Amino acid sequence: MVGHNQRVDYDRVAATYDRRFAKDEPRPTASALRALIRETGGRRVLEVGCGTGYWLGGLRPAADELYGLDYSAGMLAQANTGRERLLLVQGRAGQLPFAAASFDLVYCVNAIHHFDHRRAFVFEAERLLRPGGSLAIVGLDPRAHRHRWYIYDYFDGAYDADLGRFPPWGAVTSWMASAGYGGTELRPVERIEDHKQGHEVLEDPFLRKDAASQLSLLCDAAYAAGLARIRAALAAAEAAGKNILFPVDISLQMLVGWKKAGQ
Repeated sequence: MVGHNQRVDYDRVAATYDRRFAKDEPRPTASALRALIRETGGRRVLEVGCGTGYWLGGLRPAADELYGLDYSAGMLAQANTGRERLLLVQGRAGQLPFAAASFDLVYCVNAIHHFDHRRAFVFEAERLLRPGGSLAIVGLDPRAHRHRWYIYDYFDGAYDADLGRFPPWGAVTSWMASAGYGGTELRPVERIEDHKQGHEVLEDPFLRKDAASQLSLLCDAAYAAGLARIRAALAAAEAAGKNILFPVDISLQMLVGWKKAGQ
């Protein structure tokens, strides 16, 4: 797509990536993962696409052994900076380098759209799970957010790119069925409602180019053009004596698939 890079260079953004989590507040996603660990009785957990280890770090004491896998060496290096030591492996989601039936829970958070082989990941996770274990995929469906996130409105191509990157929940559910999971459930996890009024949008941490993949994938010119549209909208509203709202209303869901008992 014109104006877009093929993939985010996470080695380059690793050192500043966790700025998106600057607010020290409880996250419903972490609570949902801990609840799922208790529900399945899981003690050995793997996060695929673990990045800097932000989500893994919040799972103790719910789990005893925390493993993380990521393709980016830079992100993995950050994962062991200032945190308890995690068991980390560099690798690809479609070829998970672990023995069969070795985990109680495999999960990913806002990551499946980065995987080269998303369907293969679902099958690989089923192989790794012990009977009764679960795969949890947390993320969003851009199809439900077309005019609920200002990033899509002001940065040309961001929405269309996400349509190509994010698999619909129905497709992932179908992959789980083909892989032999015993059942699936789509659960609401977190609603991020943080509308920006007027010029405060310019202070939004997610407006930085390296904060969200939707912007990281843009070439510099396309990113600058989006910022210019935001500033033009601010100026037009100010000239008209009006206040402008930049919507942020994003819903995250968790698709859970269970490995059949006795497999």
